[in-house]
Amino acid sequence: MHIDPDVYVPRWLSEPLARRAIERLPATGTAIDVCTGSGAIAAVLRAHRPHARVLASDVDAKAVACAITNDVDAYLGDLFTPLPDDLLSSVDVVVGVAPYVPTPELPLLQRDTFTFERPLSYDGGPDGTNILRRVIRDAPRLLRPGGALLLELGGDQPRLLTVELTDLGYVDVTMLTDEDGDARGLEATMGPS
Repeated sequence: MHIDPDVYVPRWLSEPLARRAIERLPATGTAIDVCTGSGAIAAVLRAHRPHARVLASDVDAKAVACAITNDVDAYLGDLFTPLPDDLLSSVDVVVGVAPYVPTPELPLLQRDTFTFERPLSYDGGPDGTNILRRVIRDAPRLLRPGGALLLELGGDQPRLLTVELTDLGYVDVTMLTDEDGDARGLEATMGPS
């Protein structure tokens, strides 16, 4: 992967999320990678599902340019806004590493983080769920019944989001954990319409 300066650098913590997205994406299905950064997850999906339609978006022009360099079909804009209209109720997988670090915890990140990347890639608001909640609220209009929502997150965020997911019609909400049992992601399926 080519990574330009100031573009979010993919982390090993995202690998299980990408693998799960591959499992949920049919061979000729459709996936959207929101907050794509360098396009790493979208590129992995394309490599494993070469006949699938994989689109990506990011609000950062540098990230979109980097993703395009990595042969990703990337669009500049906020979450789902820049994507083609023909995706309504037809997407199999929405996946993303949206910014989810609580704003008060940004100073606790590794010291050199902001030497290479910008806070835009990390800042998820007061409890880290501002952008996650927006993805959760907007994805149902694109996901087909049975489609998957996969988001990277951390800490207590799965608990903070579970009620909202259920209220929006998601089912089979599960937490993805690392080898230490810490929350690293969230998987939910769009229920029947």
